[in-house]
Amino acid sequence: MAYKTKKVLIIGGGFGGLFTALSLAGDAEVTLVSETDHFCFRPLLYEYLSGEVEAWHIAPDYRELIDEKINFVRGTAEVIDFEAQAVKVSTRHESFNYEALVLAVGGVTNYWGVAGAEEFALPFRDISDADNLRNQMIGALDEIAPNLAPQDVRDEQTFAIVGGGASGVELATKMSDLLTDAFQGRGLKGAPHILLFEMGEKLVPGMGEDIREYVEKTLLESHIDVNLQTKVLEVKPHSIVSEHNGKQTEIKTVSTVWTAGVKVNPLIEKLDLPKSENGLILVEPTMQVKDFENVFALGDIAKVENVASQLPGTAQLAFQESDLAAGNIRAFLSGKELKTKHFEELGEAVSLGTHNAAVLVGGNVVGGILAREARFALYTSRLPTWHHRLKVGASWFFGGTAPKPLQPLGYS
Repeated sequence: MAYKTKKVLIIGGGFGGLFTALSLAGDAEVTLVSETDHFCFRPLLYEYLSGEVEAWHIAPDYRELIDEKINFVRGTAEVIDFEAQAVKVSTRHESFNYEALVLAVGGVTNYWGVAGAEEFALPFRDISDADNLRNQMIGALDEIAPNLAPQDVRDEQTFAIVGGGASGVELATKMSDLLTDAFQGRGLKGAPHILLFEMGEKLVPGMGEDIREYVEKTLLESHIDVNLQTKVLEVKPHSIVSEHNGKQTEIKTVSTVWTAGVKVNPLIEKLDLPKSENGLILVEPTMQVKDFENVFALGDIAKVENVASQLPGTAQLAFQESDLAAGNIRAFLSGKELKTKHFEELGEAVSLGTHNAAVLVGGNVVGGILAREARFALYTSRLPTWHHRLKVGASWFFGGTAPKPLQPLGYS
């Protein structure tokens, strides 16, 4: 085909970028640019924190996922010249030219201007973030004296999580189970204290009432301290200041983890493209950027009309958008008509600790161990390539997915 010699440049290696690249491999000269050397399957990052999955399961190196049909470049896109159809990448002297460009850089953690948040709160978006949090949890446990009174232990084991969406809930329940098991294993008195802050009136906005009820019940049973309609005013190195009903409270913490949303990537902020009020790139139903027929945008940075309210910002939307984008890039390069697609909710599944989950199946919520296993099966099917799915599936089937205890630092 004539378009096999056409150059497609993809900026960003998350769900949207990687899956678009894999779909186009062999149909064009595809170059994938990413700031990191590995993909991260974020829906299972909570399971990596708990040791239920390993790094290679959810964060394989790009070179393990792609072959010679895709040119992988590690680097940051610094300058995009839409008129010259060229992109300058930090790690290369020469610019990359393209006939079709895909913008899929994803968002970055949004600290909403809260004092101290960017300096002192922990993000939770990649393997290194999970490693950092796990080490802080272990370090805090190691400092507890065995004879410390229960109320003092609680004060020394308080962790705050800001953001009551699915990410905050999954992280809170996972941390609670890990720390509770560690208390029992180490013979410590009392219990850990997990604080969950949410500005809105309810948790997991966008999810149905049935699954929310199950989530709320689980949080109550896990003794997680849920603070709704509460504004975080400041994050300090070892405390958090919040406000509810006009009353301010400062609580001592080991650390604060930030899961309160994402904002537009700094690269996108610099680009002179049509954007929404909150800075998202406006795209046509074909995934083409408005007024730029050879530029496609998807994922967290793209504003697509008529998408269900629960889908924006999710991996499942980027997954569906990548399929449409790849097909339309082929059509564009070959002069054929581009298509549109209705993006659907592919099902709700939320992890709720190391032995529990909630999955919406046929309009009904299934919870417990069965839901946990169903969630693993669901996400296995969404890993990037068939050979990686096979390797990971075999590992989980034969090796299991039991959590790893929070052993003392240096313990082998």
